[in-house]
Amino acid sequence: MNNFYDDNAEEFFKGTVNVDISYLYDDFLSLIPDNGNILDAGCGSGRDSKFFISKNYNVTSIDGSYEMCRVAGEYLEREVMHMQFQEMEFENEFDGIWALASLLHVPSDEIKDVLKRFKNALKENGVIYASFKYGEFEGERNGRYFNDMDEKSSNELFEKLGFEIIKTWTTQDARKDREDEKWLNIIVKKINF
Repeated sequence: MNNFYDDNAEEFFKGTVNVDISYLYDDFLSLIPDNGNILDAGCGSGRDSKFFISKNYNVTSIDGSYEMCRVAGEYLEREVMHMQFQEMEFENEFDGIWALASLLHVPSDEIKDVLKRFKNALKENGVIYASFKYGEFEGERNGRYFNDMDEKSSNELFEKLGFEIIKTWTTQDARKDREDEKWLNIIVKKINF
């Protein structure tokens, strides 16, 4: 997976940095306190980090691709941490985790561990926004690994790991010429036992 983004970082940046997904921000940000801490997990171009920073949130941006970290870091004019989700060891640091089109690259046999790491990274009542390509496919597609989700599979996954489902909805791809692609969006809250 990382080779795809390392090999295509500049093209991916140009194809995503100006895509308007502002309609996705409100539900997530309504659950984050003013000046709260957000982890942009798999930040890609840095577009969403830039928006959150402009709204005075404290943003930590990470990506699993060295080249995406480089181009996003140049765009943001700040460091983007190179880190795989499987390496995360944050503890009680974030009010919210933004995982737009990033968790979808985690295989099903690794995603529970990754979500446990996300949960550990969240403060009490912290929230996660995540998006997945809609469906039941898992495997390689166009040089990248995808783990698609639908409402049933995503809700079961997050609930089993101790999250409360706040909202699940579908959207069309916001990129030009990709409107026929459907996305599953989910917002969940950490439940403290």
